[in-house]
Amino acid sequence: MTASLMALVGRFGVTAPAWLWLLPLALLPLAASAQTRIPVPSLALVPADGLSRLVDAVLTLAGMAAIGLLILALAGPHLLGESLVRTGEGAQISLLIDRSGSMNETFAGRQPLGLEESKAAASRRILEGFVGRRAHDLVAVSAFSTSPMAVLPMTDRHEAVRAAIRAIDRPGLEATNVARGLGLALAQFGPGAPDASRVLLLVSDGAAVIDRRIQPLLREEFAKIHPTLYWLFLRTAGAPGLGDRPAGEDTPQAAPERHLDLFFKSLGVPYRAFEAENARAVEEAIREIDRQERKPISYTERRPQRDLTGYAYGLAALAMGLLLAGKLAETGLATRVAAPRPAASRETRRAA
Repeated sequence: MTASLMALVGRFGVTAPAWLWLLPLALLPLAASAQTRIPVPSLALVPADGLSRLVDAVLTLAGMAAIGLLILALAGPHLLGESLVRTGEGAQISLLIDRSGSMNETFAGRQPLGLEESKAAASRRILEGFVGRRAHDLVAVSAFSTSPMAVLPMTDRHEAVRAAIRAIDRPGLEATNVARGLGLALAQFGPGAPDASRVLLLVSDGAAVIDRRIQPLLREEFAKIHPTLYWLFLRTAGAPGLGDRPAGEDTPQAAPERHLDLFFKSLGVPYRAFEAENARAVEEAIREIDRQERKPISYTERRPQRDLTGYAYGLAALAMGLLLAGKLAETGLATRVAAPRPAASRETRRAA
């Protein structure tokens, strides 16, 4: 209890400390009272009255509190913000979302009609739900087509993450430069704790070739950060799967999805690919990733500064209300005592 009180006092601060020089004015009620004083010839004639002394002490303290709290309110009291390190279940997740032109098509390979969803729209909707279920994750969002774009750095502000996911709704270009996108997504992790669970989630419909000259650089980055890599492959109906060999020459240009999958398998990091041919399959894959990536993670909970000015004014008003009640009670009592007595009736005087 004492430690908590000391911590609370340590967080206390004021915006305008110059007002605190007026705090000695709170001692004025000790020197002067607003209550009417009634002179008596001798204190020995006044009987002991504990209730009156108690009322006088309460009203004096109320006057001191009213002045002190008003000065404190003018100083702008507040509790300073703080950062608390907590432990929960989650991961550092870097989302890398394909924004090439083919993502604007449906899983059937055509432009959306009526209530149909494009692959990009379905992905955004499901990823928003994924983020909403994971309270303690740190999430970064990146997008890529011809060039990569850092949409949001690693953060625990999930409202901002969902807004960033929703913001990736502009039609992309035809090209898919997945190599530069992967480099940006890896850079999003930054210098975090080495024992933290790190996840790179690639959402793409494939058709990407990584230049052989860039492959060693990516291998080095993956080995340094060592994330778990998930590829959510949004497969268009009728398109080759990741395990399908081409009928002719088996090259990255002839079967880009297959060779991208082989490259990921050769990185030496935990890797799993999900082939989704409709929105339901995308949701099932995301739920599986959700179940797999629940490990202990340290995260920082930030508490903002809390303004206490309203509380100070409220307590000051309460103290002044007590003083007002005392004054009204005194005035009413004095009026009753000073009121003239009714004259005696003729019959009463005659009897006397």
